[in-house]
Amino acid sequence: MGVVLHWSKGHTLFMEQTTKLHVVLGAGQVGTLLRERLVARGERVRVVQRSASTPIAGVEQVRGDITNLDFAERATEGAAVVYDCMNPLYHQWKELLVPLATGSLHGATKAGAKLVALDCLYMYGKPKGPMTEDTEMVPCSKKGELRVALHHLRMNAHRSGSTRVAIARASDFIGPDLGASYWSPRFFERVLAGKTGECFGDPEMPHSYTYANDVADALATLGDNSLADGRVWHVPTNAPETTQAIGTRFGKTLGIDVRMARVPKLAVRAAGLFIPMMRELAEMTYQWEVPFVIDDTRFRQAFGASPTPMDVIIERTAEWARSRFITQRAA
Repeated sequence: MGVVLHWSKGHTLFMEQTTKLHVVLGAGQVGTLLRERLVARGERVRVVQRSASTPIAGVEQVRGDITNLDFAERATEGAAVVYDCMNPLYHQWKELLVPLATGSLHGATKAGAKLVALDCLYMYGKPKGPMTEDTEMVPCSKKGELRVALHHLRMNAHRSGSTRVAIARASDFIGPDLGASYWSPRFFERVLAGKTGECFGDPEMPHSYTYANDVADALATLGDNSLADGRVWHVPTNAPETTQAIGTRFGKTLGIDVRMARVPKLAVRAAGLFIPMMRELAEMTYQWEVPFVIDDTRFRQAFGASPTPMDVIIERTAEWARSRFITQRAA
């Protein structure tokens, strides 16, 4: 960490930190990966989260509710870049999504910081072709409507000149140890026990899956580049494959036969009567009923970035699954 030495009027020597402060809001799937990258390159990092956590070497940790604007202002004080990686559970979106985004925007504005926000693809609705950053926002779900509201909230702030904003959008995540993913611990537990993998739509439909580590890399890139300001950017993502094809890849690497099966819509709705997350999932099954393809040309051309090859993603994820569900059991 760099320092600059100063003499005050009273000739007292003091030090000023010169490394920019990066504030990561959220310590979930992507926030954690982003924090690791920023620390690895020697940045000052502050992580803000709602719940308590184990101390992390070299990281300032703050606990609190970012929907409280006073707290949001204190938590982001001194930041050069604020990364909004917060994503509550589906059934909490109506209550929390906009207030969380409002808090992150407020904190970044008060700090004079740039806001880099992680987003998804729900605002586009049911696609009629590959989705670009300029695809019309025609949501077909309640969650998509909320995402449209977040887009306008953030971009209006940028256009008004109050806050510099860059938005990263990714498709469904793939990678090791992702609880909120098709390729979750539940998936690997099932297939390693000889059961089918679950798909909430057609497993033979082409679908883009974005590597979570590439999402973290993209956020860091957007935070560093003024070229990113005021625009939406699709995270580099591999060419679409069917969910069954990716399941087959995992099976080949793990030495098992993986079969993906559609979960009937009636079963999803029935489960939703008792499980809030399943109730909210029902309206999102459209993503597996048509080709769901992300176009990342803008990001690739602007920053010279490419996604991690799918072969590498499969191997890294399978190695994690092997260590967690096979090696540990054998021990």
